[in-house]
Amino acid sequence: MEQTYTLKQKLLFFIKILFPILVTQIGLYAMNFFDTMMSGRASADDLAGVAIGSSLWMPIFTLVNGILLAITPIIAQLIGAKNTRNVPFSIIQGVYLSIIIAGIILILGFVAIDPILNTMSLTTEVSYIAKHYLIGLGFGVIPLVIYTVLRCFIDALGHTRVTMVITLSSLPINVILNYVFIFGKLGFPELGGIGTGYATAITYWVILGFALFVVIKLAPFRPFQLFRTLYPVQFKTWKEILKIGLPIGFAMFFETSIFAAVTLLMSEYNTLTIASHQAAMNFASYLYMIPLSISMALTIVVGFEVGAKRFKDAKIYSFLGISFAIVMALITSVLLYFLRESVAGLYTNDLEVLELTTHFLLYAILFQLSDAFGAPIQGALRGYKDVNATFIVALISYWLIGLPTGFLLAKYTSLAAFGYWIGLIIGLAVGAIMLFGRLFIIQAKKIRLPS
Repeated sequence: MEQTYTLKQKLLFFIKILFPILVTQIGLYAMNFFDTMMSGRASADDLAGVAIGSSLWMPIFTLVNGILLAITPIIAQLIGAKNTRNVPFSIIQGVYLSIIIAGIILILGFVAIDPILNTMSLTTEVSYIAKHYLIGLGFGVIPLVIYTVLRCFIDALGHTRVTMVITLSSLPINVILNYVFIFGKLGFPELGGIGTGYATAITYWVILGFALFVVIKLAPFRPFQLFRTLYPVQFKTWKEILKIGLPIGFAMFFETSIFAAVTLLMSEYNTLTIASHQAAMNFASYLYMIPLSISMALTIVVGFEVGAKRFKDAKIYSFLGISFAIVMALITSVLLYFLRESVAGLYTNDLEVLELTTHFLLYAILFQLSDAFGAPIQGALRGYKDVNATFIVALISYWLIGLPTGFLLAKYTSLAAFGYWIGLIIGLAVGAIMLFGRLFIIQAKKIRLPS
């Protein structure tokens, strides 16, 4: 990490931090993207099954990912304060905590998977595919959470390019394994969409192996001597991580679980509508990697500046990131408008699904604009370690405003399934406005403090 002095230096440094994060996030989400897209090439049932399974998994993943993201501002502020001695201890405690969290997820998943799927009006085939996709994915939960901790460590040091290389190296492995397991190549049985769960789980183990090699063997991480000392469990450090991480995780959970809730509510529609909705949502989520990456980059640079008590610099970075996100959203929205039919064609050859997906993608444009404003603000607030407000705003805007509005529009207007999308867009917009007010208040307080 480095100190910057001019706006130009800040912009260049921010892009230097951001670009690898963006590529990494796109690479990680590409696994989900290819799972859905390649399953659609098998059949509409496989597309719907994997999409349902994925929509149930993503809220859990974002909850866990959000909790562990607390490690990023913790390490960033330690580095900013030049307190590097405590870094290895914090990382090891994060690894211990991540394994416990993974175990809880696996137990709850084993108990809850059937009851949840049984509440949905799914065909037997789609339900079977969704269940066994999630079972396959479960074998990769432990390596995924440990990798997340190591990634937070690497990114907090400002070496975001390293995680980019790790992710890009593993992506071709995931695609090849998908091809082998979905279509039954190289002597393996033809598993259809179910095979994508096992392919992704294996890929998570590969990613963890790459990350362990990097942090143990390569500079500039080797001097920290991670895993050289297996420190005893310290619940005080777990409490610190959870104090910051739980509000982050539940804020992200409320945002992503709202999409899972919509999927549950939309199960009353036919398989073609579910498949179209999920295909469009999958691509919208893919585009969300841009503001999400900007959010993660802001957590790093703002956390670093706050740790060094350079609060004016932290404020400049915040608004620089928000402005950058809005510009990117305008560009992607224009491209999506003109290329929406081509995008829909990536997911299916079925003409009915293609037409419906194209229509859903129009609403995805409005998603981009709301996310471009809200996500970076969340990242900046995390850099200040201000996380409780984001949690409260997420609960109100998504569950008390967005979902009820979508339900009413879907049930009592001619919008039908599209009504849920409009409700979600309204919730995202309201949340972004509320978070902006919170950021303004926090920055005003910090600026008054002596540097």
